[in-house]
Amino acid sequence: MTYQIEDLLHLMSELRHPDYGCPWDKKQTLDSLVPCTIEEAYEVAEAIAGGDFDEIKQELGDLLFQVVFYAQIAQEQAQFDFTDITCVLVEKLLRRHPHVFPDGSLESAGTAPVCDEQQLGKRWDEIKQLERNARNKESILDDIPQALPALSRASKLQKRAASVGFDWPAIGGVFKKLDEEKAELEQAIKAGSKRAEEEELGDLLFTCVNIARHLGVDPEAALREANHKFERRFNNIEMSVKAAGDELENISLEQFESRWQEAKLNCER
Repeated sequence: MTYQIEDLLHLMSELRHPDYGCPWDKKQTLDSLVPCTIEEAYEVAEAIAGGDFDEIKQELGDLLFQVVFYAQIAQEQAQFDFTDITCVLVEKLLRRHPHVFPDGSLESAGTAPVCDEQQLGKRWDEIKQLERNARNKESILDDIPQALPALSRASKLQKRAASVGFDWPAIGGVFKKLDEEKAELEQAIKAGSKRAEEEELGDLLFTCVNIARHLGVDPEAALREANHKFERRFNNIEMSVKAAGDELENISLEQFESRWQEAKLNCER
């Protein structure tokens, strides 16, 4: 049987029915759902990284359910419903894509002149600024969510600042800054100040994000891949140690290093 979005919306309303709905679903609030939504978004990213389209479909469904859940709660509070969300989204996308919808209507698609990437980027920044002005945002950084993962937020902060010229003209300047931050971290460690160590480590990480931005690399994606790579290699060490009839706790640091080098070769094959 094929279901439509209307079926999902009806299902959600039944789950929240005050008489016979699901006890867990009924007690949820907008605030209580936030951790679930963040987790579901990461699971979508994980599924995409794994390349399993059945899994991607499943996880996207879970993420969509979060949106439907929020809409149901808001509807019960007479704030908005799923249709309102859809309308606001379509209006925003029409407004942000004048190079596709020149008169701001769906019917005008395909009638605009071809727009190159430079023109597109400039127009995008102008539209975003107009939206910030409409929301009375005083700073160009104001609408970057505080709840974003730190790496992602750092990248967005830097990109927004760079849009008004606050940026190194070339990546060489960022590497010089990396050396500077590394030296400052070493000084903080020698001084034995935990607060200074945390601050300088933060500056070092922030500069690494800047390098990623200059390279056109998503720092979150890069770190996720580094995590996966570490897991593969460490799992390889675990298997080799167990195959030798030994335990990880009995392995010396030198033996770990030797097995790590082997794991790097094994995991590249």
